[in-house]
Amino acid sequence: MKRIAAITMVRNGDFFLSRWVQYYGSRIGKENLYILFDGTDQIIPLFTDGCNTELIPRTEGPVRDADKGRIAIISARTAKLFDRYDMVIGTDVDEFLIVDPALGVSLQEFLSGLDTKGRISFSGLGCDVIHNLNCEKPLDHSKGMLEQRSFVYLSSRYTKTTVLCKPVPWGSGFHRTKRGNYCIVKDLYLFHFGCANLSDNDRKNLDEDLQARGWGRHLNKRIKLIHTVSGLPVREWDKWIPKARLIQTVCRPPYMLNKPAMLGLKILVKRPERFSGIV
Repeated sequence: MKRIAAITMVRNGDFFLSRWVQYYGSRIGKENLYILFDGTDQIIPLFTDGCNTELIPRTEGPVRDADKGRIAIISARTAKLFDRYDMVIGTDVDEFLIVDPALGVSLQEFLSGLDTKGRISFSGLGCDVIHNLNCEKPLDHSKGMLEQRSFVYLSSRYTKTTVLCKPVPWGSGFHRTKRGNYCIVKDLYLFHFGCANLSDNDRKNLDEDLQARGWGRHLNKRIKLIHTVSGLPVREWDKWIPKARLIQTVCRPPYMLNKPAMLGLKILVKRPERFSGIV
């Protein structure tokens, strides 16, 4: 087995962080989780006991500048982890790297089986979990999220360089690395839950601190996406997953040649039942 760590940074995000800790902790061990808290005013929650936690000075500035500051800190911490780990998973707290349950192998087993020769990073196919307003109720935060959400928007935005094999810097939000191309691995998915509940985004949009730091535009885009995607026809998972992986492997937007693209296709699929209950 390869030695694998996971790292994230969070501010005021206990709901997702608790699930992040439970998910990755049960798969690679809580002792291999590294959590950076954005701001010395943050309180480290008890559920992170056993993890490696650190309070750091808050990254100031508007969204774009703060994102660059955060990822620079994460990349620096990650580089040091390669002294004792073979791979490092980096995600936001609302993102979960999931192996297709049909394979019957754990995340650690799956990643350990990948050929890392000549590889800088690996990516799961981006799956943006959407609150389908036509047929799904608001999330019950006491229950599993994938018990309540069945629809996935195939988004190249969340096909991220989530798994590093070498200590290279990430770009903002883990969306790319500063060196190397994407290797989108079959049967590996990055499930993003930022659009899984409309009311959560509406509530955040009223947060004066987030608005002052420029998050309003980002949150409004999420809210608009939920409404837009809810009106799309539902496609077949087995048909579109390999198509999306091929398109994103081959296609790159002209303004960013080292990021995947979906050629403007808006594809909503229903996830197979075997994923229910994972997160």
